[in-house]
Amino acid sequence: QVQLVESGGGSVQAGGSLRLSCTASGLTFVDFVDYSMGWFRQVLGKERELVVCINRSGGSTYSTDSVKGRFTISRDNAKNTVYLQMNSLKPEDTAMYYCASMPRYRACSLAAGQYSYWGQGAQVTVSS
Repeated sequence: QVQLVESGGGSVQAGGSLRLSCTASGLTFVDFVDYSMGWFRQVLGKERELVVCINRSGGSTYSTDSVKGRFTISRDNAKNTVYLQMNSLKPEDTAMYYCASMPRYRACSLAAGQYSYWGQGAQVTVSS
C-alpha cells in the first residue's frame, strides 16, 4: 500500500518562501522512479487544480501559468521524496496543497481523477 505524507506547510507573508515535501512509503526507490508526481491545491468551494507535476525519471515538468517562475518541483528518488519550492508567494496561493502520484509508468495529467494516491494535505497561508 502506497502512502504519501506531506510536510512543510505553514503561514508566510507575501513575498516569502516555503518548501513542501512529500515522501512515499510502501515503495522502494527503484519503484518510485516509475511514478509521475504532482502537487495540487484546493481552496474551499473550488475544484482541486494541478499546480506542478514532474514526470517519472524527472525528465520533464509542468507548471500552471500562475506559478511559472515562482514554484519549482523536484524529486529525490533515493529518498522517495518530491519537493515543491514556492518563492515570491502571493495571497492567492493560499490553499491546501496535496501531493499525488499517477499510476505507475503514466505521465503527468491535469485531471485529478487520474491520480492513484494522495497525501493528506498541507495548508499554505499567505498573508498580505
